[in-house]
Amino acid sequence: MSRIVIALGGNALQEPGKPATAEAELSIVDQTCEQIVESIRLGNEVVLTHGNGPQVGRLILQNEYGAALTPAMPFDVCGAMSQGMIGYHLVQGMARAMRLSGVKRQAVALVTQVRVNGLDPGFANPTKPVGPFYTQKEAQRLIAERGYAMKEDAGRGWRRVVASPEPLEIVELDAVRTLVEKGFIVVAAGGGGVPVVLDADGDLNGIAAVIDKDLAGERLAEGLDADTLLMLTAVEEVYLHFGTPSQQALHRITQEQARRYIGEGHFAAGSMLPKMEAALRFASSKPGRRAIITAPLCASRALCGEAGTIIA
Repeated sequence: MSRIVIALGGNALQEPGKPATAEAELSIVDQTCEQIVESIRLGNEVVLTHGNGPQVGRLILQNEYGAALTPAMPFDVCGAMSQGMIGYHLVQGMARAMRLSGVKRQAVALVTQVRVNGLDPGFANPTKPVGPFYTQKEAQRLIAERGYAMKEDAGRGWRRVVASPEPLEIVELDAVRTLVEKGFIVVAAGGGGVPVVLDADGDLNGIAAVIDKDLAGERLAEGLDADTLLMLTAVEEVYLHFGTPSQQALHRITQEQARRYIGEGHFAAGSMLPKMEAALRFASSKPGRRAIITAPLCASRALCGEAGTIIA
């Protein structure tokens, strides 16, 4: 039996060009869960984590526009709300997929805190995209009107960016481990977890940030002593010179190659870079571990070594 942590990117939760409704999200989640159940049918233990950039961005917009009617919730609370919402959809999707496949298991979602350092340099240099895409003109208006930090996102448009500190500790790790060992399919550390900092009294307090879900997933995978970290994203493989005539797909690469490609600046910050960093960290954390980056529909083949970018 192999233990696999699967980190779901935005395209595993939301289809580009479709309305951002709960019904549309649940529809794409159902397709993703069908792929995940194949891994469970083979006898693997599976833990799920997920991103929340679009969802938490919309929750923040709803809070801002509704502030005249009801008090806006702080950023960390919006993160917890998105964890609950997406976790609920994943639990429903997994239940449906397991019923159709004859798998007798139960999925549970755990709202998870992740400890960060309040002095992390990420707070001085926001890089994590949240919310929808904007044109350059719309982005400039939001900078002027609301003081947002906005950056162009890999040629797809402009997005608001927030602090993305390093994850230090999965606070509820013991609870996740217990649930996994009892046979549950656990959804944990969603959206990178709710970022919290430890105060002088030893209490945890929320802070405005979004932890990268792949780096948090790597921390979760290490803590659970997983064998594989599988990151599902918009592309089947990682590319060098992505989007240019000379782009080159990466299949099975070594840790040294991954380290060199990262150092050469091939991957966009806030996009493929954290995935490659998470993959390298996990693969190098213990002999025999592997990290895979691929698209949701390629998940089963990637786990068999037939698709995706694999770092071992």
